[in-house]
Amino acid sequence: MTTYVWKGRTADGSLQGGEITAPGRHQAMARLRRRRVAPTELREKKASAKGRGAKRPKGVKGRDLSVFTRQFSTMVNAGLPLVQCLDILSRQTENEAFRGVIGDVMRRVQAGATLAEAMGRRPEAFNSLYVSMVDAGESGGILDDILMRLAQYIERAEALKRKVKGAMTYPLIVFSVAVLATVFMLLFIIPVFAGIFEDFGGELPGLTKLVVAMSEGLKRGWWLLAGMIVASVMGFKRYYRTSDGKRRVDGLLLRAPVFGDLVRKSSIARFARTLGTLIASGVPILSGLDITARTAGNKVIEEAIMATKGSIREGETIAAPLREARVFPPMVVQMIAVGEETGALDKMLEKIASFYDDEVAAAVETLTSIIEPVMMVGMGLLVGGMVVSMYLPMFELINVVSNSA
Repeated sequence: MTTYVWKGRTADGSLQGGEITAPGRHQAMARLRRRRVAPTELREKKASAKGRGAKRPKGVKGRDLSVFTRQFSTMVNAGLPLVQCLDILSRQTENEAFRGVIGDVMRRVQAGATLAEAMGRRPEAFNSLYVSMVDAGESGGILDDILMRLAQYIERAEALKRKVKGAMTYPLIVFSVAVLATVFMLLFIIPVFAGIFEDFGGELPGLTKLVVAMSEGLKRGWWLLAGMIVASVMGFKRYYRTSDGKRRVDGLLLRAPVFGDLVRKSSIARFARTLGTLIASGVPILSGLDITARTAGNKVIEEAIMATKGSIREGETIAAPLREARVFPPMVVQMIAVGEETGALDKMLEKIASFYDDEVAAAVETLTSIIEPVMMVGMGLLVGGMVVSMYLPMFELINVVSNSA
């Protein structure tokens, strides 16, 4: 959401001014007109140096937001005033940070702001998709339906996120255990065996020499290795923040074996559900595409979505630029084209999202079934190799002891 500074004349002819938040300039103008204000000046507010350097407030968990949204919908449907709904919800919310956010939204609504404007001032809790849908619900008088749709969207999005995280958790745990076990053996176990071998003399096997050298190198230069790892991580993060870096890395992720399939399917499911929910809620298609692109989670897919905006402005379809981008599977593009032709794009997108939710679940199972044995074999080879390297000199040691006896 963008904050705009405005000046204009109200219905009684008085000159007023203030700030308003909206996804874009056209939406800001429309909101002012709904408040019976004729804008004479509208400009984007520039962030102050203090604002740019300030730490962003702690965000709100998806579960807290979905519960809040579902309860809010029920209260609005029951006919309770917005301020009373927000007051009740703020008092019963367990998350203290979220309680403060809801209280701030309530005070802004009491001061005369619309619910969408008040929520737009707290982006750490309510993103542009949420605010745009609430704005559409207020304008169309269907706020309770929009809030229920939002709650369902958040729950499904969180379920998708849990599936993807679940696929990554086990491999990360196994990899971490393997690294810690390796470091422990190199720092504490290998030096003990190396000292024993040196005391008895004899020529060490090549594998044992390599492991002993790794142990000595880690003991002497662990700080250098740690510095290189930290520098590499920081350098990667800095590179990923650039537009070109994000495009290259995200492109590699999409082309990665097995894992790239999971990334692609989860991004398509998120794209279809987000855009379908926005269109069904009455959000203009151009604003919906802009919001969907920002929440795509992948730079390559984001650029493919943004390309559709120019196509629509020229009177063409969404499907054509998606087909040219070659990011989305032909089936998805064809279903979107059919949805546009039949005027049921939102329903078609919902079907695509449901289909790819199941595909993500299958991809997670496939990824897990492949990674588990690979990680176990890798861990066994790593740790087992060091153990074997320590036992190999035992045969030489027995010969040395036998000869000395």
